[in-house]
Amino acid sequence: MHSEESPLRPLLVVDGANVVGSVPDGWWRDRRGAAERLRDRLAADGGPPDGPYSPPYEIVLVVEGRARGITSVPGVRVEEAPGNGDDLIVELARNAHGRPCLVVTADRELRRRVTEEGARCTGPRSILQKPT
Repeated sequence: MHSEESPLRPLLVVDGANVVGSVPDGWWRDRRGAAERLRDRLAADGGPPDGPYSPPYEIVLVVEGRARGITSVPGVRVEEAPGNGDDLIVELARNAHGRPCLVVTADRELRRRVTEEGARCTGPRSILQKPT
């Protein structure tokens, strides 16, 4: 049971490959560097300011492939997918156990899968736009 002073923070799960790939800024030349920049932006911004849940979030950035090898920083836990990042994201949503969960991705199939697990979804622009 949680008191009103310490409500359960919503879980924000970020599909790193999908979000990084949504901006044509040369990320394909340095996938790890692009994932690190996303991680640092999430740590600084704290997630979407206009999402369906109120911050602060517990932020999990899921990385895969050549983006693996980046470390967690205060405010952002990095999870390396052993294979397909989508499967790990679905598992994280499933394991939220009724806790509010917001997944950041534009991937339609992934959105369908996490919605079936009770998560809500938002697109990459929600975390890439400059905070107001």
